[in-house]
Amino acid sequence: MTRQIYIQPIAFAQSPQCEDGEAVRLAGSLVWASRFALIVRENGKVVSRDRLGAADVPAALAALPDDLAAAAETQWANFKKIHPPLQLKLAGGGARTIRLEQPQVAGILNMTPDSFSDGGAFLDKPDVASGHAAAMLEAGAAMIDLGGESTRPGAGAVWEGDEIRRVVPMVEQLVAMGAAISVDTRRPAVMEATLAAGAHIINDVSALRYDPRSVELAAASGAPVVLMHAPGKADDLHSNGTYADVVLDVYDWLERRRDECLAAGIRPENIMLDPGVGFGKTLAENLALMNGLAIFHGLGHPLYVGASRKRMIGALSNEAPAHDRLGGSLMLAIRAMDAGAHILRVHDVRETVQAVHVWRGLRDAALTDFGQLPR
Repeated sequence: MTRQIYIQPIAFAQSPQCEDGEAVRLAGSLVWASRFALIVRENGKVVSRDRLGAADVPAALAALPDDLAAAAETQWANFKKIHPPLQLKLAGGGARTIRLEQPQVAGILNMTPDSFSDGGAFLDKPDVASGHAAAMLEAGAAMIDLGGESTRPGAGAVWEGDEIRRVVPMVEQLVAMGAAISVDTRRPAVMEATLAAGAHIINDVSALRYDPRSVELAAASGAPVVLMHAPGKADDLHSNGTYADVVLDVYDWLERRRDECLAAGIRPENIMLDPGVGFGKTLAENLALMNGLAIFHGLGHPLYVGASRKRMIGALSNEAPAHDRLGGSLMLAIRAMDAGAHILRVHDVRETVQAVHVWRGLRDAALTDFGQLPR
């Protein structure tokens, strides 16, 4: 019999004083959780679910049997963990610090002919691509996420030489702008070429599984990595998407893959986790994943969420095309922020940054509002 335990935040407070201090700050964010579910699974099936206030969790964990206690204590400590800033070395000896106590925005730049949203808009148009990147940075993007291969369902594979040709010149232009750069790629040759050109972060939708050399390269580079959940392998990351419970299954998958990457030498502070919204999941499963995002803080790494313009928005809005999904993208970004997500990968940077600013203002106002009833 295999038993697993999970701690899931299920109720949130605007500020800790709203709950007389009986709330937990999630992963160093501006989000506080006041109630939690303690969930036990046996052989993949949920067998118990106890609801607890934040103040009651420590005693409940102390009473757990030995086979569950250590994992639960680690998760509880991870919820209260404050993640250090990302420290990125810039060309010329400078550095860029990306603090994670509030949501940060990664602006998407696709140098592809077939990406689902903006394929062809920037490929072979360096001036247009450079102008768009500059506009995203000016609008407040903390980094640019640059990709040279579409990973939408049904997209064809790209030869690594073509992918390098698409992205390396743009990395060089972004370096000249002083931008923080993540590169969305599955191929170690592309990782190596873009890091050498000045990129800072590896964002791999296969979680470094596509090529066995990727993990070794990532570990040796010392670069931060984003490990994303996708159920499939090789060229079809969207296949094999069957789940007993999508939130808990994705949690287990990310935990296993994280542990494999740690064993390969990637430092824990260099790992970010992405639950893979839209990859091998139905509409119902994507909605469940967005509603359950806060549980992933239990893994102890910054939470990276990419839901911008995804298919689920069209499915819920009369099949709106990708370029007409701004409202839905902002709603999903807000849901991610409310769950304590650290980085939002988006197409519409200006609008999302504005939403972040207003969200931050509301959080700050709640923290400084002491107009509670006198005791």
